[in-house]
Amino acid sequence: MCLGCHNIPGYQASFPEVHRVPMIAGQTATYIESALAAYKTGERKHPTMRGVADQLSEQDIKDIAAYYSKLAGEAPAPEKLSREPSPQVAALLQKAACVSCHGANFSKPIDPSYPKLGGQYYDYIAHSLEMYRDGDREHALMSQQAKSLTDQQIADLAAYFGSRQTHLRDLHDVK
Repeated sequence: MCLGCHNIPGYQASFPEVHRVPMIAGQTATYIESALAAYKTGERKHPTMRGVADQLSEQDIKDIAAYYSKLAGEAPAPEKLSREPSPQVAALLQKAACVSCHGANFSKPIDPSYPKLGGQYYDYIAHSLEMYRDGDREHALMSQQAKSLTDQQIADLAAYFGSRQTHLRDLHDVK
């Protein structure tokens, strides 16, 4: 079922919100496992993903996570940023200390259960930050970081993360 959404170029979720489905090829297996487990328990709220995750055994989740984590290949994301952030975004990044969790170029998280943000779709990142800010998705650190963000700050951060060079891939780009 994963390919039905994650393998369609530019596919957008249309329920309950409209945004492109996230790129999962190249995320860590641990992150994918934790996301699927959170959908299964209802901790992460998305009706379609809840329905999919409910049907998966623990072994299914491990197998799916291992498969997608290896799809982008072994090429590491660049260590250095390909372009510097605007002064406004730089201030937000420093205030929230994003690199301290999401790592170099926002593609080398310090904990494998944290997502790679570099190169992820702008609208998916914006949607996720809005969910953390508005209390629709809970994470002790992210909820705290996002609660004071304005819509414009979320848009600026999402655009910046989405512009990073990365090894996250649309599944249709994977050979």
